[in-house]
Amino acid sequence: MGEADAARLAERVKSEFRHAWHGYRQYAWGHDDLRPLSRSYRDWYAQPLLTTPVDSLDTMILMGLDAEARDARTLISERIEFDRDIDVSTFEITIRLLGGLLASYELTRDQRLLDLARDLGTRLLPAFGSPTGLPYRFVNLRTGAVKGPETNPAEAGTLLLEFGSLSRHTKDGRFYETAKRALLEVYNRRSSIGLVGQGIDAETGEWTDRDSHVSACIDSYYEYLLKGWVAFGDLDCRRMWLPSIAAIQRYLADDDGAELWYRHADMLTGEPTATVFGALDAFFPAVLALSGDIDRARRLYDSCYKMWMMHGIEPERFDYRTKRIVNGAYPLRPEVAESTYYLYQLTGDPRYREMGEALFESFVRYCRSEVGYASLRDVVTKERSDEMHSFCLSETLKYFYLLFAPPETLDFRKVVFTTEAHPIQRWPGVGRSDPRP
Repeated sequence: MGEADAARLAERVKSEFRHAWHGYRQYAWGHDDLRPLSRSYRDWYAQPLLTTPVDSLDTMILMGLDAEARDARTLISERIEFDRDIDVSTFEITIRLLGGLLASYELTRDQRLLDLARDLGTRLLPAFGSPTGLPYRFVNLRTGAVKGPETNPAEAGTLLLEFGSLSRHTKDGRFYETAKRALLEVYNRRSSIGLVGQGIDAETGEWTDRDSHVSACIDSYYEYLLKGWVAFGDLDCRRMWLPSIAAIQRYLADDDGAELWYRHADMLTGEPTATVFGALDAFFPAVLALSGDIDRARRLYDSCYKMWMMHGIEPERFDYRTKRIVNGAYPLRPEVAESTYYLYQLTGDPRYREMGEALFESFVRYCRSEVGYASLRDVVTKERSDEMHSFCLSETLKYFYLLFAPPETLDFRKVVFTTEAHPIQRWPGVGRSDPRP
């Protein structure tokens, strides 16, 4: 693929983003998400928090969609208010709203965005008031009341990049220290063989589910161990990442010589429990590549690509041994596009742009609707559902665009992407360990 072809594809992705955004603009303005089939909207809570505009603002900026970005910033500055008596998800609000505000602030230096981020981050801090330091799943933005002690490594351990960036910009170390403690508390409760489970009680620190894997409920915990080291030069994150990835390779990697996958296992014994992989797991080639394990990253990516191509689009969950779909939904997930982008950036192999084009074409073919993008209920029948999650704009279309965009669009080596694809600047020394990785 030549640069002219890549530039043409970048413009096509930009056009598809504009199509999705205009659907939101026309039918869901001032609300959280677009319902593309009914041409209506969905709010997460009793009062909207503008999830789609905040989450996708940095995508517009990177694409050079100045008019759309200006409209979104005006809406955010005029309508958003965090002093609200609503119980919100600590994890989702952190990765979508706090991360979105901080990344957009770095791209624009709009002080209003940083002020909103500081206000939101401060309102989220009471979530960490459990006896263990692990965050409760829900916190009231006005009162600070918490609920939902049963959590998981992903929700408890995927906060450091956003809170660390907030500490850097505000010079308030509470945010970094609080999120890092939560990450440490998960790690310190790993089993004797180095694995974590998918359920933990924030009040007692006891595991409630011993299923171990790299999928939902655990996935981004591992991602942030590595990225905490890369982004902040934090040697504690390095100290946790290295034995964690060693345990993953020993107990979860399923390599028959022809294909590489990652299975489920019991966290205490390492005994395999399921040969299930899926759309969310497709982030792992990106993490492997970022860690320097290019060989495994390439091989796992090839497995992910096969999973996608089996029905023209990837299923939510898939048994890779029987080749049967466990959950056939596709809610517009970005992870395979993310791994395609990382592998292209870290290897320069044009093959990944070519594979990315095939992924993008099928994504448009099966998910584009008249006013936006619609999730799929079933990847076999291609039946659609009335949902366009904010991550379609903040992640999926962003990674497709960056895969084909000119290199000057964003310097991959100067940023670290949060789990919601918000690029934040690398700042070694934010934490207590100064040396760079």
